[in-house]
Amino acid sequence: MGVTCVSQMPVAEGKSVQQTVEILTRKLELLGAEKQGTFCVDCETYHTAASTMGNQGQAAKLMYVMHNSEYPLSCFALFENGPCLIADANFDVLMLKLKGFFQNAKGNKIESRGTRYQYCDFLVKVGTVTMGPSARGISVEVEYCPCVVANDCCNLLMEFMQSFMGSHAPGIPSVFGNKHDSIYSPSDTMVQYMELFNKIRKQQQVPVAGIR
Repeated sequence: MGVTCVSQMPVAEGKSVQQTVEILTRKLELLGAEKQGTFCVDCETYHTAASTMGNQGQAAKLMYVMHNSEYPLSCFALFENGPCLIADANFDVLMLKLKGFFQNAKGNKIESRGTRYQYCDFLVKVGTVTMGPSARGISVEVEYCPCVVANDCCNLLMEFMQSFMGSHAPGIPSVFGNKHDSIYSPSDTMVQYMELFNKIRKQQQVPVAGIR
């Protein structure tokens, strides 16, 4: 596990989500990146049950339960503006038993699914973000595998992302600023996906061009 940056790639003008993904992956392949299988990151939203909220009008708290195919035996539970809990895959079963406290926001599942690429010391994942049958956007995840301290490689990560994302390459993720010189962990990647998914949810209430 190295240091990872997760960002959004805008849909190219006049193109569909899938066509933009193909343009991006073609650039990676021209650089010399090789396909290394597929990946999937998903997120389900839970909110505190009405029976647990004392004051009328009190805002419901949100919890995001996430999975990442890179960590098939783990489940990540992220609280809004709070900690990240890493549990085993049976955590989903536990959530069913906690439905008196947390209720699933039906129809709110979002996921990113796509192809993994290896280029030298970088692992790149380009995914189509979907809610239900509709494509909502494009995620780009880049991991610099040899390093575990974000401050030591963030500039190299940004430079590499510019090589195939151009002007759409992101700035340094906010989670990097919180790490300072501490070890980067898988939960930091999941926080970035949570922020990306929430950003895409808010950007549009109607789907962009669908998958073809």
